[in-house]
Amino acid sequence: MDLHLKGRRILVIGGSYGIGKATAALLVKEGAEVIIASRSAENLTAAAADIAAETGADAPRTLVCDLTQAGAGEVLTQAVADHWGGALDGLISAVGGSIRSAFEDLSDDDWMANYQFNVLSTVRAIRALLPALEAGNAPSIVTLGAAASKMPYQHQIASNVHKAGLLGLNKTLAAELAPRGIRVNLVAPGRTVTPLWTNRADKMSAEDGRSREEIFAEFSRDIPLARFGQPEEVAVMAVWMSSPLASYVTGQAVNVDGGIARGLL
Repeated sequence: MDLHLKGRRILVIGGSYGIGKATAALLVKEGAEVIIASRSAENLTAAAADIAAETGADAPRTLVCDLTQAGAGEVLTQAVADHWGGALDGLISAVGGSIRSAFEDLSDDDWMANYQFNVLSTVRAIRALLPALEAGNAPSIVTLGAAASKMPYQHQIASNVHKAGLLGLNKTLAAELAPRGIRVNLVAPGRTVTPLWTNRADKMSAEDGRSREEIFAEFSRDIPLARFGQPEEVAVMAVWMSSPLASYVTGQAVNVDGGIARGLL
């Protein structure tokens, strides 16, 4: 299917690994012009090379930018001005992560660091890039949230709270920015094979001697499809939501989670 993405200018924050990288690769395959942004120059270089090899297209542009830091928005806006004359057709924010911990073990610093990573990073990016999006063609914002925002996981209270905050941000901005022609949506992945989960499984493996496969199997028991998702399966939804084919979709939070979040809403 042609998603009508050829030539569209899209910035993917968190595009150097996991779901963000898979999303950037699919955008490149569809003919979009892509910048991937991340905190690590090394990871960006590797990701760009992987995407070029996978797609047979030119490597996406890269941008080192740490959105947990206050001035990061200026880095984004300058890059969009330099490469695209200050106009942006799509922003995809794929930043965030979880802390696996009991409530009483989390300090104020833990809560604030997770808030910076999961919420404020996306807020900074959107705020900085609103003028560029308004100058774009049928602009769209897509945030990667989490199914845990709808069905909180035990021992992930900080990210549960902050990912739920992204739902509120999504709904509020969708209404506020609609008159300015900007669509705003959220994709909520479930358990997905990303570095976050492979690192977590390897840590648990070192602690109790089970293999990574055994740990993944344990955490798959409450997933109706009985397996973890792949980053590419989530990327399909993020890319479609960024495309003109989703022109009448805004304010939505769509799970790509194998059915793990079983609430009606």
